[in-house]
Amino acid sequence: MDRKSFLQNSLILGGASIMPVNSVFTQSLEQNGIDKLTDADGNFVHLPLPYNQNFLEPSMDEETLYLHYTFHHGGAVKGANRDLANIREALDARDNVQVEYWTKKLAYHFSSHVLHTIFWSNLTNKRTEPKGDLKKYIDKYFGTFDTLKYNIAQVSKSVEGAGWGILGYQPFADSLVVLSCDNHERLTQWGVIPILVIDVWEHAYYLKYRNKRGDFVDALFPIINWDNVAERFEAARKIV
Repeated sequence: MDRKSFLQNSLILGGASIMPVNSVFTQSLEQNGIDKLTDADGNFVHLPLPYNQNFLEPSMDEETLYLHYTFHHGGAVKGANRDLANIREALDARDNVQVEYWTKKLAYHFSSHVLHTIFWSNLTNKRTEPKGDLKKYIDKYFGTFDTLKYNIAQVSKSVEGAGWGILGYQPFADSLVVLSCDNHERLTQWGVIPILVIDVWEHAYYLKYRNKRGDFVDALFPIINWDNVAERFEAARKIV
């Protein structure tokens, strides 16, 4: 089995348990800007940020962004490539125990890569608000924009240990849903496509906010790029 063929099978996307297969959204992640997750050879890639490292100040300080992007997101990319190589070796050796072990590792690292990639593009340095169909769906499923903000803020602040708050589109129900995600891959929901993610691992906020996760979450809302969220929402709705 060659590397490209292996990447095309369901082990990669299925292992992440967060990305749909054969969807417009998946194609967008692979082809556009920072959303490109792999190179032509199927290696996971860590592309440059779309802005300078002081772009998100004062909500996110430059040092935290540098460490977070370089070592935590970057570490996940390196980990996913290592997991992939080990899976290939285990498959060649017909060692199902090692295949299972490294597939779980890949679910963790690749999900981290996906969520961090979305996280960086979900942020900007100016205030935006939902509009168009995204706003209609927010009103339909949450009543008001303020209710949605309250909901995802509370979910993010209440994650036990490390993880994420996620606003996602559920294509099977044509609905929006807020999820709490432990680590990078647990407590997800099959089919849900994340369109807005809030990183509440300690490395995302500890230098500036110390142990005050709630202050960090509140500080993110003025810099959420709702235009990007809307683009992701529209792409997610086009799944075939």
